[in-house]
Amino acid sequence: MFTNRLVHESSLYLKQHAHNPVDWFPWGPEAIARAKAENKPIFLSIGYSACHWCHVMEHESFENEAVGQLMNEHFLSIKVDREERPDLDQIYMTAHHLLNRGEGGGWPLSVFLTPDLKPFYAGTYFPPDDRYAPQRPSFPKLLLAAANAWHTKPEQLAELGGNVAEGLQSMGDLERNEAPLTAELIAAAASKLKRSFDRTHGGFGYAPKFPHAMELKLLLRQSVRAGSVSDDANSIVANASGSEQLVTHTLEKMARGGIYDQIGGGFARYSVDAVWLVPHFEKMLYDNALLVQVLVEAFQRTGDLYFQQIARETLDYVLREMTAPSGGFYSTQDADSEGEEGKFYVWSEAEIETILGSDARFAQAVWGTSPGGNFEGHNILCRHRSDAEDARIQRMELAEFQTKLKDLAKQLYDVRSKRVWPGRDEKHLTAWNALMIAAFAQAGTAFDEPRYVRAAVAAAEFLLINHTLAPLSPGGRGVGGEGDLNNTTPSPPTPLPPGERGARRLFRTSGANQPAKLTGYLEDYAYLADALVSVYEATFEARWIDTAVELAEAMLAHFADPQGGFFFTANDHEELIVRTKDLQDGSVPSGNSMAATALLRLAKLTGRSDFYAAAEGTLRAYRSLLGENPMAAGQMLNALDFYLGPVEEYAILGNANDPETVRVLKRLRGEFQPNRVIAFHDPHTGDAPAGIPLLHGKTMIDGRVSMYVCKDFACRAPVVGFAANPAATNAG
Repeated sequence: MFTNRLVHESSLYLKQHAHNPVDWFPWGPEAIARAKAENKPIFLSIGYSACHWCHVMEHESFENEAVGQLMNEHFLSIKVDREERPDLDQIYMTAHHLLNRGEGGGWPLSVFLTPDLKPFYAGTYFPPDDRYAPQRPSFPKLLLAAANAWHTKPEQLAELGGNVAEGLQSMGDLERNEAPLTAELIAAAASKLKRSFDRTHGGFGYAPKFPHAMELKLLLRQSVRAGSVSDDANSIVANASGSEQLVTHTLEKMARGGIYDQIGGGFARYSVDAVWLVPHFEKMLYDNALLVQVLVEAFQRTGDLYFQQIARETLDYVLREMTAPSGGFYSTQDADSEGEEGKFYVWSEAEIETILGSDARFAQAVWGTSPGGNFEGHNILCRHRSDAEDARIQRMELAEFQTKLKDLAKQLYDVRSKRVWPGRDEKHLTAWNALMIAAFAQAGTAFDEPRYVRAAVAAAEFLLINHTLAPLSPGGRGVGGEGDLNNTTPSPPTPLPPGERGARRLFRTSGANQPAKLTGYLEDYAYLADALVSVYEATFEARWIDTAVELAEAMLAHFADPQGGFFFTANDHEELIVRTKDLQDGSVPSGNSMAATALLRLAKLTGRSDFYAAAEGTLRAYRSLLGENPMAAGQMLNALDFYLGPVEEYAILGNANDPETVRVLKRLRGEFQPNRVIAFHDPHTGDAPAGIPLLHGKTMIDGRVSMYVCKDFACRAPVVGFAANPAATNAG
């Protein structure tokens, strides 16, 4: 068996290639210095552990000894986990688009670089033979052609690489647009989304179909801003006009499709078809976090318990299968098991009959199975009807039907659990964990579910203990690197003294039983700062706001561009060929859009004008993108919606254990008000937190819960008791 340097890495993806005959290097100074010393071009391969085609290319090419010899003779080969190093992935994926004139990219990403890291050729998956020629040459032929070009015309390749690097640099230059930031931008974006809406199956565009969670959240906000609610949901869906109905139609179709795991909960990454039936079976932490957030908001907006059910099932899946004993969340579950994509998830009718016996016919009718199957001779379980419709067909009461369906799903899940499981990438990524922390915190408050809030708190504490780099502070300490993690038992960092603001730094990742490593990126800071605001609103513990403020200050100190917006990497990050900005949302929100979101929320709670100014500068820097390509700027448009307001600032004082206080908070948290912040203080515990001026100068009236509703820190007279909640006056 071959063994290369990747055997010493913590990344599961890199370890998967540790026994290739390829002399792989991890990205780092050793590899780059060796390439320069030997004047060898670099073959850079970027992927991730749950990537199906990454596995295919490894099996076909990287495990092939002859291919390995070619690579070792002519190239310095580097493997990168895109989830650990999104900075490299962003740079070289953009280079792929430049070199291939905008042609779509993907993973594995295969890039040929000069020894000074400038790209001169890029592609994705390459087969071991000429099966797709001439559009996609065989990998051995490509290696020989690239090696020959390097030896015969190195100056031309260096010039091409230099031109690509210049193009990458220019793409990060934003032209400040002085046009006003108005609600018309949001309305225009909603109109564009409606034009691409699939009126039959929901979602946007055609196959393959992705969830587009940020855009769904935008449409919910537009439904409030425009008041686009209708009793005639079917006609509105048919005309693709009502923003709210587009969201609910899409969520229902997704939740009933094969993209949603009908047995175990949780969403796959995307559907390969237009009807949400056949998923790309990998499950990503970030997709499930973002979709839970949409489902929570859809429940708050409509009161439809189905959306709460799917959100709960998804969060319970995360707690059961994607949560470490430490409280942190794992990254992905693979699409493949036993070398086959989706094998873990599909069923034959014979299996269902054996497991469920006399209930098999019920299951087959509800989950739409057939002898021939709907996927390569097997069945992906899906729903064609609602519970109410199926209950009528089965001549059952709704509650009886739902109880039976849940019982049968558990029986199938128990059998499925005995199969060979897909691989799980157990690394913890700060940004992705933060998205899921926000999802748990938001669901916990909206559903009045304490165990979800506890999960959010546990994961947040895990990150602040294990992924934080900070100087010592009174009453606690930051984690100082791998040595500290290996040799001490860390405690949660306490807020830093004012003189050390901006010093709180984050690591990107830690592995299973591995110390944290790699300096954090903008998205790590922005996502976590935003998530901690949500944790504060779920717990009302001021420590979360204090730490969110420290992360925001670190963003301003180390990532901010004086021209507006933020760079992807910090000012003390490893020097790469360019320092880029993430201009658009991808499968996750751009770091800039989440930075603007977090800063705006913090500005409202803390009164920090510098946070507000930085958020406004970011929105203005991206003004052209908002108008020209809203499909790439869903989260930035959500931030714009918050910026435009009106933002309701709720300052609530009351006895935390008083039933009336609990009723007020429960009702308020159950409402769909995306543009609000909530601060709460129990005067019996002492003075209001110093870092939340929204609470200062306010008192309980007559010993009862009292709510002050403010805008721009100008507050109306308090309303006392349960009527303090505006919705209570409409509740009777």
